[in-house]
Amino acid sequence: MLVGNNLIMEKKYYTVERNVQIVIALLKANGIKRVIASPGTTNMTFVGSIQQDPFFEIYSSVDERSAAYLACGIAAETGEPVVLSCTGATASRNYMPGLTEAYYRKLPVLAITSHRGDYQIGHLIDQQIDRRSLPNDIAIEHVVVPMVKDKADEKLCTIEANKAILALKLNGGGPVHINMFTEYNPDFSVKTLPPVRVIRRHTLEDVLPSLPENARIAVFVGAHKHFSESETKAIDDFCASNNAVVFCDQTSNFYGKYAAHMSLVFSQESWMSELRNVDLVIHIGEVTGDVYRMLPKKVWRVSEDGALRDSFDTLTDVFKMPEKAFFLKYTTSESKSEELLMACREEYDRLYSLIPDLPFSNIWLAKELSSKIPAGSEVQLGIYNSLRAWNFFNLPEGVTANCNVGGFGIDGGISSMMGAAMANPDKLFFGVFGDLVFFYDMNVMGNRHVGNNVRILMINNGKGNEFRLYCHPCRIFGEDAEPYMAAAGHYGNKSSQLVKHYAEDLGYEYLTASTKEEFLANVEKFTDPVISKSMIFEVFTDTESESDALQSIRNLVSDKSFELKKKIKSIVRDTVGAAGVNTLKKIIGK
Repeated sequence: MLVGNNLIMEKKYYTVERNVQIVIALLKANGIKRVIASPGTTNMTFVGSIQQDPFFEIYSSVDERSAAYLACGIAAETGEPVVLSCTGATASRNYMPGLTEAYYRKLPVLAITSHRGDYQIGHLIDQQIDRRSLPNDIAIEHVVVPMVKDKADEKLCTIEANKAILALKLNGGGPVHINMFTEYNPDFSVKTLPPVRVIRRHTLEDVLPSLPENARIAVFVGAHKHFSESETKAIDDFCASNNAVVFCDQTSNFYGKYAAHMSLVFSQESWMSELRNVDLVIHIGEVTGDVYRMLPKKVWRVSEDGALRDSFDTLTDVFKMPEKAFFLKYTTSESKSEELLMACREEYDRLYSLIPDLPFSNIWLAKELSSKIPAGSEVQLGIYNSLRAWNFFNLPEGVTANCNVGGFGIDGGISSMMGAAMANPDKLFFGVFGDLVFFYDMNVMGNRHVGNNVRILMINNGKGNEFRLYCHPCRIFGEDAEPYMAAAGHYGNKSSQLVKHYAEDLGYEYLTASTKEEFLANVEKFTDPVISKSMIFEVFTDTESESDALQSIRNLVSDKSFELKKKIKSIVRDTVGAAGVNTLKKIIGK
C-alpha cells in the first residue's frame, strides 16, 4: 500500500535489527511474556516486533511513571517478570520511582529503554538522555545491548541480555535495566527469530541438568587458590565416575590424579588435536594463565558468584554453588574407564618426544629447569613469555606455581613472590622473570624483610622480547619495533655488571650464564634445596633464539590438510576482510 511516496508493508513481522531480535528471542525462551509499552519512536523496533507475536501479553501506558508502578503490581501479584519499554527522551526518568519501589521489594521488573547511541550524548542533540550510570537503588543489574555488526557484537548482545534476564531472580531478584540501541530501521520483514544461546543459572536447591550421555568431559581450571585434599578428591572422584579429565596449567594449582597439562598439545599451529573438541567443559577458577585453543560443544561454569563467564563462547549453564558441592552432585559410585586421561597423557608424551634440540632460550631453560625444582617449593612465573614457556612442561610432584594473571600485567610478580616468601620463610620460592618484568619490580628486592629463601631466574634479552616474536602482531615492524614497542636498550642495554652489582650489594648470591653449558654448570647450585642464601641467576639470551624456540615447539607435528585450510582462510580474510568472511559464513551456513 502506498501512502504519499512511502511504501507501507501490508504485514509486518520482526525487525531486522539483530540486537532487538536477540532480546525478544531470549524473553520468549525464558517465558517472559508481559510487557507494558509506552508510546515513542526510539522503541519502535522493539514494540513493533512484539506486537505481532501472540506470545506476548502487551499493555499500554502513556505515563511511564504509572507504567513502572503497574509493573510492580503485576510482578507482585504473579511473581513473574514484567517488561517495560519506552522511548529515548525523558520517558526513562519517569521509571525511577517505580523502579526504586521494585528495588526495595525485590520485584522482577525489566526496564528496556531505547537509545540512538552514546556518541550523540552531550552534543545538544534532541532526546539524547545519558543513561550510562544509574542511581544505586533502581536496578540490581544494568547492561547495554549495542547494534550488531559482527560476531563479536552478537556474542556481547547474547551475554548481556542473558545476564540481565538472569539477574531478575538472582539473590532474591529485583529490577534490571537494558539500554538497547536502535537505528530506527523500518524493515520488519524478518518472519522468524534467530536461534539464541539461552544461559541457565542453577543453585543447589534446583533440579540440576543431567550430564550428556557418552560424552567426553573435561574440567577446565583457570587460576585457582590451592585445593584442599577434600576438594581434590571430589574432582578426582567425579572424573573417575565420568571418564573425565582435568585440563590445567601452572596457575591452576590442581595436582590430582586426573590433571592433564595440555598446552604443548593444544598450542600446535599446523595440527589440531581431536582432544580439544570435547563435548562438555566444566569451567572453574579465574583467568587462565594459558591460551587453551579448545572448541567445546558446551560449557558449564561453576562458581559461587554465579556470574556469566563465557571464556569459550559456548556457555550454556552457570552453577551458583561451591565447586566441591557441584562435583559431589555429579559423582556416582560407578568407576568408568580412564580412556580420556590415557589419551591425553599419550598425546602429551608423543609430542614431548618430538621436541628437538631447542636454542638457548626461555623455553629451553623451562625444559631443563622445570624437572629439577625441589619438592615443597613454589614457582612464581612472570608475564608473559616465562609463563607460556613453563606451561609446556610439567612440574615435579609437590611443586606449586603462581602467576599474577588476574590483571595479566608485567608488574608486581617479584613483589608477590617476595610477599609469599616472607609469609613462609621455611619454604623455597623460585621466580622466573624476563628483564622488563625484573627491572619493573626490582626495588622490592631491597626490602629489609626479604629472607634467604628466594631464587630468581632472570632472562635478560635487553628488551620486551614478546614484541619481537614471530607470532606477535608487532612482528610486522621488524627491528623498528625495538626502540618503543619492545623498549629495547634500557637498564644498561644488557649490561653484564648491572644486575650483578645490584644483587651482590643487596646480599644475594649472583650466578650468570650466556650458553647452555654455563647454565648447566650452575643449575645444581641454583636448585639446591638447602636454604642458605637468596640467589639471582641472570641468563642472557637473544631475540632470534627466543622466537625460533617458540616457533619450533608450536610446530612439532603438521597436517597438510589443516595447513591448507589455514592458508585458504588467510587468503579469503586478506581478500574480503573480516566482514566478508562473516558474510560468506552466513551464505554457506558455517
